[in-house]
Amino acid sequence: MGAAAAVLALAFLAAASLVTVLLVDSKAKAVASDGGAGLQGVPSEFREWILKADAACSEPEMTPALLASQLWTESKFKTTQAEATSFAGAQGPAQFMPETWATWGVDADGNGRNTPWDIGDAVTAQGRMMCSLLKQAKRSGYGGDPRALALAGYNAGWGAVERYGGVPPKSFAGGETYGYVESILAEMHRFEGPGMLQVSGSGAGPDALRRAATRLGTPYSYGGGTPSGPGTGFCDGVNGYLGGSCAATVTVGFDCSSLVQYAYWPTTKLPRTAAEQYGATSDRAVSRSNLQPGDLLFWIKGGFIYHVGMYAGDGNVLHAPRTGKNVEIVPLASAMPERDYLGATRP
Repeated sequence: MGAAAAVLALAFLAAASLVTVLLVDSKAKAVASDGGAGLQGVPSEFREWILKADAACSEPEMTPALLASQLWTESKFKTTQAEATSFAGAQGPAQFMPETWATWGVDADGNGRNTPWDIGDAVTAQGRMMCSLLKQAKRSGYGGDPRALALAGYNAGWGAVERYGGVPPKSFAGGETYGYVESILAEMHRFEGPGMLQVSGSGAGPDALRRAATRLGTPYSYGGGTPSGPGTGFCDGVNGYLGGSCAATVTVGFDCSSLVQYAYWPTTKLPRTAAEQYGATSDRAVSRSNLQPGDLLFWIKGGFIYHVGMYAGDGNVLHAPRTGKNVEIVPLASAMPERDYLGATRP
């Protein structure tokens, strides 16, 4: 993490044809109100700022996934002083030391405060500093990936990069900087989405689908997740295991019903489990031919409702499928066994 740095840095539209769902090419560097540029698995409150920070930098090495992976490594997207203050005094989700913040910090969100604790301010400063470091890395003549050099400069200060003529080795600072760079670049794929899910229209369903779409790529964690966001889960003797080990207790993510609960909260406070969600909405059943984005889809086996997803338009479902998988968009016909499909409801 950056702790070692001394210089760190209308009512709902009833006609389904009026609600369009579009997958946009993930290679496009675009900004939209509900995401873009192939970014996934990022909390909605961070997403807008990551995309803005990326768009403000002309360096092609800068990508939303790079910034997201860096934030994950720095703070796991935490924003409280208890959770996002390092032992060395680095502060906020982007882990800035006070003296470095004095150089890069701005009141990006316009709320009258210039602070590393505001998400907009922190991510904007992170993007500005990383963009400058990328330029410096390419001018330096040092070999290797300029992203790695920039990340090393963010973590340990550019002086450390100059000292070693590249990314400091494992022997430097107990391997922290070396591991920091390696981890961020290795984890970037988690945040590189297949494309932007762009939903037009207003109302509870489209709004919930937009919110759920910000979590594409988030790992599945049995029993994990709350209306506030992803979390670790538990194993019950049958569920939550991967390769013979309990994965849920060490995986920060959602299961199928917590993702749906998160998507609709707080406008519609759905209960926690798939069976309870069906019970709470079954009086508003929807035929397969009349599905609209945001409708809930249920699967049942042996009399037990075991899965719920959200209709994402064009015959697709957005859901958290199972342990070992991530939140994804797949065809409804193949999301779960077709014979288990119970039906749909509208919250």
